[in-house]
Amino acid sequence: MLKKLFGGADKKPAAQKQAGKKNQNPQAKSHKKSNQPARDTHKAEHLAHKGAAKKKGAGNKSRQRKPRIEDTPWNPADFKVEPMEGKVRFHDLDLPESVMRGVHELGFQYCSPIQAQSLPAALRGRDTIGQAQTGTGKTAAFLLTILNQLLTDKIEERYASEPRALIVAPTRELAMQIGKDAEGLAKYTGLNVCTVVGGMNYEEQRAQLRNEVVDILVATPGRLIDFMRSQDVFLDQIEVLVLDEADRMLDMGFIPDVRRIVRATPPKDERQTLLYSATFNYDVRILIDQWMFDPLTVVIEPEQVTTDRVTQTLYLVAESDKYDLLAKILERDKPERCIIFANRRDLTRNLCDKLNKNGHVSVLLSGEVNQQKRIRTLERFRDGHVNIMVATDVAGRGIHVDNVSHVINFTLPEDPEDYVHRIGRTGRAGAKGTSISFVSEDDAFNLPPLEKYLGTKLELTQPD
Repeated sequence: MLKKLFGGADKKPAAQKQAGKKNQNPQAKSHKKSNQPARDTHKAEHLAHKGAAKKKGAGNKSRQRKPRIEDTPWNPADFKVEPMEGKVRFHDLDLPESVMRGVHELGFQYCSPIQAQSLPAALRGRDTIGQAQTGTGKTAAFLLTILNQLLTDKIEERYASEPRALIVAPTRELAMQIGKDAEGLAKYTGLNVCTVVGGMNYEEQRAQLRNEVVDILVATPGRLIDFMRSQDVFLDQIEVLVLDEADRMLDMGFIPDVRRIVRATPPKDERQTLLYSATFNYDVRILIDQWMFDPLTVVIEPEQVTTDRVTQTLYLVAESDKYDLLAKILERDKPERCIIFANRRDLTRNLCDKLNKNGHVSVLLSGEVNQQKRIRTLERFRDGHVNIMVATDVAGRGIHVDNVSHVINFTLPEDPEDYVHRIGRTGRAGAKGTSISFVSEDDAFNLPPLEKYLGTKLELTQPD
């Protein structure tokens, strides 16, 4: 299930020369040493301020590491990967043995382009900007960076409510997927991952923050702000801050919350910051200047993501004929797994109802579906109990499912970035995928900006 973490096959020589870039700024790696007096002061203030009810026993004791998973002995010598020209092996990155075991268990040997270009500098502690879509392996890039930092620079005395690494993501689905990926990759490290999102059990999340020593916290902005207000989490010990899909957080109006979150962490020259975004407009660049210290920028062009492994077909069709065309395609291709995207919630709901009435088995994923039902819906789709999902863009950002054979754009998205994210649901982990888009007279207005964004002309064809 975690294979998507590492992206597809490396299609061109990885930029190993990045390893020779400017060395990590000394300040960025020294904050734990310089922060020790502050840590001692914080400890005293913590105990005085929170009181016995806040301590919950574990909060005033040294870190008790959760036991590592030891099922069968593992010999690192069994993980052999031959050097290959133009590729970077995970062996070349000098990762901790417990992390390498997780990589080995997932069956991966060579870095994806964004990993090969960003990890050498990120593992030294340098701030890193990644311009890349989903499916490129960016999640594994920042998770490996976090795990390396926390394992190589251990702190013996730890307290509840004080995570060492924070990952902020715009949607519940994306945050939960990152949390799941982090737990899998950290399986043998003994590190504790906690995910807090809205729409889920508040008290359970609160209890985990207050009673456990959390190493890695994954959160959506709103729920994290809630726990900051109630003083159930403190961010002044954050060593690595990850902001995923920064452009989407801008679009969704989360930046005021994210600003408050970032202000609660150590200064930018005393923490490592990793920021990922599909695009970098003026607003995103302003945030980079404010929040990052001498960052390395790695760009994976969208053309590589969208065209290398995905066959794209665009049909010119009248709006009134779209459903009939959809039914013919489903009958003709019999997709293993298919995601159908539409721009509006009401359209996705009506489309899902019509498919089910006509003998198909489909499920709906949109903002109007509550979180518990979303989770069950994704599980049914992931497990193969249903093979058709109808989704909106915001909900679709959190879909990370292997073996999606088809993506069908019932309507063209207004934002070109959403097109890339949509078809990025297929063609993952090196597999081939099929993208089919319906272009009516209304959709045609969205075609020129999409072609400009992709840097290529999209050919329209008449359906058979």
